[in-house]
Amino acid sequence: MARVLVVEDDRTIGEVLHTSLTQHGHEVAWHTRGRTALQDAAKQPCDLVLLDLGLPDLDGTEVCRELRSALPACVIVMLTARADEMDVVVGLEAGADDYLVKPVPLGELHARLRAHLRRHSTDRSQVEITLGRLRIDPAARRVAVDGIEFQLRAKEFELLLRLAQDPGNAVSREALMADVWDAHWFGSTKTLDVHIATLRRKLAEAGGAGRMPEIATLRRHGYRLEESEG
Repeated sequence: MARVLVVEDDRTIGEVLHTSLTQHGHEVAWHTRGRTALQDAAKQPCDLVLLDLGLPDLDGTEVCRELRSALPACVIVMLTARADEMDVVVGLEAGADDYLVKPVPLGELHARLRAHLRRHSTDRSQVEITLGRLRIDPAARRVAVDGIEFQLRAKEFELLLRLAQDPGNAVSREALMADVWDAHWFGSTKTLDVHIATLRRKLAEAGGAGRMPEIATLRRHGYRLEESEG
């Protein structure tokens, strides 16, 4: 999950982006003016900014320059109707990581955003995670309880890792499918429920009688990994 700022003054487009990004598991703040977006970013850093250029109070290019200076690690994607070559050059030289001309299909937009976030989160994704008795080593793709390793299939490991990267937080079905299955996701999400059921069983078997992190089902939304209290 990423914290995303949407800076878009068109109400229809802004609502579509806010709804779609939220459904993919992101925490989204939507601003219709550049100055309020800059104020928000100063108070709480974000992972990604989706930035329109034609804002009513401040040109998006200037917003980009200020964001790039304040948040050098943040991904900035310009999403605009301006299609001239010079606009693209100026936008990228202002610090944008990508420049997309409207309209962009939502599927393509999400694929691009995932690619950017993957590249910028490589370090985070390789950090070892410990939740009570459970330890996950992403670099070695190993998982253990009390130091004793047990085996998970590839997708089961990736699902556990994805949930463990945001312990205690809800992760939507759409976000799990997109992050774990990516381009190989076609049709029904029933396969997600099957993998979750198998993962729960393997965690319970590996944990024995002791308490272990549990995967909670959030009806009509997704799942959440809850740390054990004991």
